[in-house]
Amino acid sequence: MRTRTLRFGLYADEQGLAWVRGLIDQAVDSRSARIIGEAVLHTLPGSNLTTADMYDLLADQWAWENPGQHSGTRELVELRVQLACSLRTWRAIRKTVIKTMCPEDMAPHTCRVPWFAA
Repeated sequence: MRTRTLRFGLYADEQGLAWVRGLIDQAVDSRSARIIGEAVLHTLPGSNLTTADMYDLLADQWAWENPGQHSGTRELVELRVQLACSLRTWRAIRKTVIKTMCPEDMAPHTCRVPWFAA
């Protein structure tokens, strides 16, 4: 098994971040993988680029989907989770997390936590 990284840009408060972490935990627990590290970043490593600059479209998405509501303590971050798993397992976990964060259906809807899979 190799170390592989899940990366998600998020516009979330602490509750939203905990919810996404829970989704990842559930997806990992159902497969032969192990979480070996996690980081919530505000600046992208190796650059001067902030997560606010990188994922600003997520704040715009939230404002558009929630007109007139205050964003509260939400902030633009990148969640990185390092996994020990095969490439096939990493792909399955990533796909499961993405589908669970904002399930597709026929009706228009808003995502609980605006996200971007990096």
